[in-house]
Amino acid sequence: MTWPIAVAVLIAAITHASWNALAHAIDDKLQAFTLVGLGGGIGGLALVLLAPLPHADAWPFLLGSVVIHVTYQTLLMKSFKLGDFSQMYPIARGTAPLVVTLLAAVFVGEVPNAWQTAGVVLASCGLAGVALWGLRGGGERPKWPALAAAVCTGLAIASYTVVDGVGVRDSGTALGYCGWLLLLQGWQIPLYTLHRERGAFLGWLRPVWVRGLAGGLLSLAAYGLVLWAQTKGDLAPISALRESSIIVGAVFGTVFFNERFGRSRLIGALVMVAGIGLMLHSG
Repeated sequence: MTWPIAVAVLIAAITHASWNALAHAIDDKLQAFTLVGLGGGIGGLALVLLAPLPHADAWPFLLGSVVIHVTYQTLLMKSFKLGDFSQMYPIARGTAPLVVTLLAAVFVGEVPNAWQTAGVVLASCGLAGVALWGLRGGGERPKWPALAAAVCTGLAIASYTVVDGVGVRDSGTALGYCGWLLLLQGWQIPLYTLHRERGAFLGWLRPVWVRGLAGGLLSLAAYGLVLWAQTKGDLAPISALRESSIIVGAVFGTVFFNERFGRSRLIGALVMVAGIGLMLHSG
């Protein structure tokens, strides 16, 4: 992995954790994800008008990804509703890298070299340390429904990562692919909310619309950077590096939501940094 790709993915990781924190800060998660969808859809429309149309070969992947993304957002919304941000976000994101590595090897033919494999495994161990810290101590029983929702969210992340990795390479335009993806999937939850709230729709959203729409635009920026990176490098190390957003998410949970960070999470973060170093060493 080259430094320009690494920097782009790290910026995407920070941006991604930021929009997730904005969504979590809104008490009503349906409000949050309705506005995130609207913000992403509006940004997607702008890209569609400016960027070339993706090649025909990319459309089956793009449409399949829309379905997976809507499933992902629904599961993420559920996990945020049931559990702490600093616990659910790391579990959801940390499930993905090893699954992506396996799927990319089987379906895309991207078998990582020794350095990449070591980096992905080490980074995943660090992610596990950050994620699993929230399941121990304090005398509290694990929130199993929240845990199940977060793990399923991670599997959805791995699925759309591989589908989009193939699709964006076939599209000929990362901007166009990103625009159509956000445009098509961004309106699903808002349409459901409009049907449910009807005449009260705008008034219901007004108190939190700035934070929600900002989250949607940040989600577009984050995923646009990842899609561009996937046209330049292998899927597995990009996925593992992207999940450094877990560290940012844990910090956000501590600073903004009064959720403990803890020594175990610090150790996990350092292990993940070592894994990132190995992936960069792999070139």
